[in-house]
Amino acid sequence: MDSQVTEPKAMANFLVAKGNSRRAFKDKATQIGVSIGGIMVFVALLLIFFYLLYVVKPIFDGAEVSPKANMSYPDNRAAALMVGSDEQNEIAYRVSIAGEVDFLRVADGSLIESHVPDLPEGVTVVSSAVATAAEQKFALGLSNGQALLYRVEFGVTYPAEGKRLITPKLRALNADGAIVVDEAGGSLDQLAFGLANNQMTFAYRSGAGKWRLTHLEGEENLLTEEVEWSASNAVLDDAPAKVNSALMTPDQRQLMLQAGSKVYVYDIRDADSPSLLQVIDAERGKLALTRMRLLAGASSILLGYDNGDVAQYFQVNGEKGRLYREIREFKGLGKVDTLASEFYRKSFATVSDSGKLTLLYTTSERELLSETFDIAQPKAMGFSPRSNALVVDAGNKLHLFAVSNAHPEVSWSALWTKVWYEGYPEPAYVWQSTSGSDDFEAKLSLMPLAFGTIKAALYAMLFAVPLAIAGAIYTAYFMSPKVRALVKPTIEIMEALPTVILGFLAGLWLAPLVEDHLPGIVLLLILLPVSILLSAFGWSKLPGRWKQRLPEVYQELMLIPVILLVGWLAFEFSPMLEVALFGGDTRLFITHELGITFDQRNALVVGIAMGFAVIPTIFSIAEDAIFSVPRHLSNGSLALGATPWQTLTRVVLLTASPGIFSAVMMGLGRAVGETMIVLMATGNTAIMEWSVFEGMRTLAANIAVEMPESAIGSSHYRVLFLAAFVLFIFTFIFNTVAEVVRQRLRERYSSL
Repeated sequence: MDSQVTEPKAMANFLVAKGNSRRAFKDKATQIGVSIGGIMVFVALLLIFFYLLYVVKPIFDGAEVSPKANMSYPDNRAAALMVGSDEQNEIAYRVSIAGEVDFLRVADGSLIESHVPDLPEGVTVVSSAVATAAEQKFALGLSNGQALLYRVEFGVTYPAEGKRLITPKLRALNADGAIVVDEAGGSLDQLAFGLANNQMTFAYRSGAGKWRLTHLEGEENLLTEEVEWSASNAVLDDAPAKVNSALMTPDQRQLMLQAGSKVYVYDIRDADSPSLLQVIDAERGKLALTRMRLLAGASSILLGYDNGDVAQYFQVNGEKGRLYREIREFKGLGKVDTLASEFYRKSFATVSDSGKLTLLYTTSERELLSETFDIAQPKAMGFSPRSNALVVDAGNKLHLFAVSNAHPEVSWSALWTKVWYEGYPEPAYVWQSTSGSDDFEAKLSLMPLAFGTIKAALYAMLFAVPLAIAGAIYTAYFMSPKVRALVKPTIEIMEALPTVILGFLAGLWLAPLVEDHLPGIVLLLILLPVSILLSAFGWSKLPGRWKQRLPEVYQELMLIPVILLVGWLAFEFSPMLEVALFGGDTRLFITHELGITFDQRNALVVGIAMGFAVIPTIFSIAEDAIFSVPRHLSNGSLALGATPWQTLTRVVLLTASPGIFSAVMMGLGRAVGETMIVLMATGNTAIMEWSVFEGMRTLAANIAVEMPESAIGSSHYRVLFLAAFVLFIFTFIFNTVAEVVRQRLRERYSSL
């Protein structure tokens, strides 16, 4: 009998032990799986973090310069006028002040060919001048009043498959030979010139010591296809007596004459009557002004002093018009012997008499490189067309240096502080990454994008938080269970609505609606909460027998007709308010009378549209937090005599505060990272204005718009990754702060 009883017990114990072991195994497996999942999430975040850093890091690296080749040119050459190389850095050239041109092969230093100007008997070269670096043009002023114009060019052919042949050539820019500049036949001393589109302008000091200006304009004869030139001449009576150097802008609008520590700027657009535009006083005590160069784009002048300081000047619009003004300076460059600017970027390089090579970028104010090489007493310097090589004439040799300088325009100050760009009246935060001009300088300030992100999130949260939190409180604490079972899923399912649909509706339907009925929108924002409060107050004052006629389940639904009626009345009264208060045109009143810019797609539209996207997130989390407050807490409060409102504010909300705060922070994180709504509901203008009637550009929207068009590896491309990194940091900080505050609130109110 005992054995019969023992066997079922043993079997039961065996089954219990087996079930426990299975349960333990499942618990352990679940624990391991959850731990691995959490670790993998953490690893994924770290990988994203380090990958963004990996892409961003190169934009903060300095430049690298390394010697590549030395080439000897003939000993009997005059001083250097200009040096440079072809795009592939296979052939270097040197032009002397006498017009002698030597082409040298970089690979072996051999002389490929030389050119000597063919001059009439008894005529000599008395002056020479170069155009901007990108044009690779130079002019020779002759003693008989004529000028020779040349351009250094390189032809590329492929005579055999896979083999490239670069052929240097010196092209005369005037097919008829020398150009008559001074009809009196006087010598062209201290020549400066400009050439573009059948227009030539020459400035020179004549044999009589007067500065003269000659403008030649060509017109092609349709029958003979020859260019016929018409000349305009003028004398600069107010020119300084002793001029050290002369420059002319490529557009032939301005002439600059440096005399001592002063620079005389002439307006030569009207060649018949040039006028003195400005005298730049560049005096700095006992320092001597030794160099004057045009920066790429010819909008800025670089002035170099004998102590190594270099100052940048460009025109700024003021009370007296657009005048040159010192913007920034660079110090500690050593005694600068020569200075060269890049073809298209705002970089320039200096070499001191001791061979110290310094590479700088003006706008970002970065010193990219400062290193000493064996190039003491340099005579001339020039960049290659791609700015990846630098040619220095020193010691009767051409020294070719390989240059790696991919991202000079990016610096911490250029990204986050105000920058004074060429043509701007004052320093500003600007994001403008592209333009149709080769001379355009990318403006990559992240401040307008970060500001736009915060602005969009702020207006969205101002709209969403009161509605979502108030709705969550009423739904969880006051609403009847039947209606709650319908309302909560309905609001939560709104989160599944694609944001592109909300952005589409906001941009094409809501934005025009707000513009056409702005008084009604403002009136609606005022009347809607007032009408809801009045309805609740009126309901509380009704006799009890009246309230009992309407089932408790449907009390909340009474507000629907009130809301619809108030909305209809607000839009009906909108035209009348517009006529009575704003003269019939609200937008015109705002822009003209108040002086406020009004964009159709503005922050108000974004706030409303993005608010609807954020409301489900905040509502769902907050409602769960409030509804999950243990009933015994609220019942105990009510039993002790507290009113439902006192119980809500002093017990329920305090207990649920960690969850409510998390809901708000989750909504904020969603608003910061929102892309499509901001992209479609604003004009994407990168401005820094808090006005609700103006738009913005956010980090996320900017990445979505510009990333497909950016060149991989470019500064623009990497700065966009930096914007993504900043956005990542934003959301990380918000989530971290939310978790810390949530934990502290939980610890504080866990004893309730």
